[in-house]
Amino acid sequence: MSPAALERIALLGNEIEYLRVPGRRSGLPPIVFLHEGLGSVRLWRSFPAALAERTGCPALIYSRAGNGFSSVVAPAREPGYMHDEALTVLPALLEALGIGDVVLAGHSDGGSIALIFAGEHPERVRGLVLEAPHLFVEVLSLTSIAAMRTQYETTGLRERMSRHHADANRTFYGWNDVWLSPAFASWNIESHAARVSAPVLVVQGTADEYGTLAQLDALAAKARGSVDRLVLADCGHAPHADRPEIVVSASAAWIDEKIAR
Repeated sequence: MSPAALERIALLGNEIEYLRVPGRRSGLPPIVFLHEGLGSVRLWRSFPAALAERTGCPALIYSRAGNGFSSVVAPAREPGYMHDEALTVLPALLEALGIGDVVLAGHSDGGSIALIFAGEHPERVRGLVLEAPHLFVEVLSLTSIAAMRTQYETTGLRERMSRHHADANRTFYGWNDVWLSPAFASWNIESHAARVSAPVLVVQGTADEYGTLAQLDALAAKARGSVDRLVLADCGHAPHADRPEIVVSASAAWIDEKIAR
């Protein structure tokens, strides 16, 4: 993804980097991509462009404040940071860019943000494509996040992250600290999922080290709309990276069936 194509917008006291991909079919809602906890515009790599091309939908990809090369923020975050993004930042960004109805594509934390937004604004969401969303905190998640802290401090992970974030330390610890804080243990968005009426495609790998299929079970039990599942073998926490062709093909076919026809 070329940095030259990125734009910036002043929003709620921060500068947000974003990329818009034009659609090749008229009348379709944009797909808004919401990245994982340590993600950014660039770290989505080719997935947004590929899905936009396959569906004909326009796309919006942005880095949340504290990630990528959006504004650097202090590492301290509150347990409600995903609620803040879904209920304050995302609505403001969509309004500033003149975007109405959307399809939300969210990965991990981004999937959770998508569910919160869709529960609060059901009239604006035409569908959701979610990869490994979190609805509640699992022991597996906390164990893996604690292990990642060790990796960050003892391996080349810090250096690799520095290529993709303005301040890798603040990005990493801002996310890692809040997930490992005692206050986060009771975090739960099942009540928001229960207000989601748009159709959902949820994708998860059987080797996901940050969540189990219990997250999908909870979503299917709570959501008002249809929930289609794609469970992939030999796949970890990032299906669009581990199994790109099947995720792009399945997501595009699902959007075409549910939204674009």
